[in-house]
Amino acid sequence: MKIEHIAMYVNNLEAAKEFFVKYLGARSNEGYHNQKTDFRSYFLSFDGETRLEIMNRPGMQDEEKGLQRTGFVHIAFRVGSKEKVDSLTEQLKKDGYDVVSGPRVTGDGYYESCIVGIEGNQIELTV
Repeated sequence: MKIEHIAMYVNNLEAAKEFFVKYLGARSNEGYHNQKTDFRSYFLSFDGETRLEIMNRPGMQDEEKGLQRTGFVHIAFRVGSKEKVDSLTEQLKKDGYDVVSGPRVTGDGYYESCIVGIEGNQIELTV
């Protein structure tokens, strides 16, 4: 069994799409708009079969996203090398995103960094 895709609601659909395209190499479809409900979405594809659906609709709730919470906590992206983890982390930091941890080797042996990305959602970068 495979996960078909992961979905997340965002407030600013275009900014979220640009974040994943610019920093993480996503490829986007043309988007979908349901004129009746004003629901909008993009499917973002990454290397392999991984897809992320970003969505927006009127009237969404937007609660504060603490880093230590239940539910989905982060999305991890394998970027291919320690050097790429380092350089992408530095670029995100320069562009104003908060680095939560790393780059570092974790207790379980991963080389990673974590940043607070688009709309307060945590993104992990790993080899």
